[in-house]
Amino acid sequence: MQNRLLADIGNTHVHILDNGQIFHLKHEEAIDHYQDRKLYYISVSHTLDQKITQIQNWENIAAKVVLQGAYETMGVDRKALCLSHRDGIFVDAGSAITVDIVKNGTYKGGFILPGINAYLDSYRRISPALDIKINQSIALDKLPLTTKDGISYGIIASIKALIDQHRDDQPLYFTGGDGQFLSRFFEDAIFDERLVFDGMYNALGAN
Repeated sequence: MQNRLLADIGNTHVHILDNGQIFHLKHEEAIDHYQDRKLYYISVSHTLDQKITQIQNWENIAAKVVLQGAYETMGVDRKALCLSHRDGIFVDAGSAITVDIVKNGTYKGGFILPGINAYLDSYRRISPALDIKINQSIALDKLPLTTKDGISYGIIASIKALIDQHRDDQPLYFTGGDGQFLSRFFEDAIFDERLVFDGMYNALGAN
């Protein structure tokens, strides 16, 4: 089971778990490299759906990714993430930041925030003076004294406050491109880029 080739297909990249290693490839690159191999995938890329359904070696397992309590339009990648563990708060920090809560294997709800780059883009649109890169080492225990730190603090502290509000001593899991960075601001948080793939394995094992 654990040797199965898995792919999580997003809007710009295909994330592939191949023999224990994760690769992040552009759509065409992934198709060219893996179209002759048996692969199980989930996809949120509607523009790519018609093309990948014609690849005979690739199997869409979305119908097997069943999360109790999930709402009808919930993304299959979020469902897979939530299937990685029976309890916890699951944060996928990418283009958007999704936060989902699962208790005893049942989905309890969640919310969606802009991703860090989306926050920064919104500041840029307000004024060129607010066009900054986030301070990766911003401290949240004191008020900022610069524009860069003020923006960084506003973004990170607001994300942290909302997640902390719903934590209730549950395990806190992070994945996604900004997941490792964000996880540093939470006590006992776990960053694991394999979580979606773990959920896919669990879904396949149950069917």
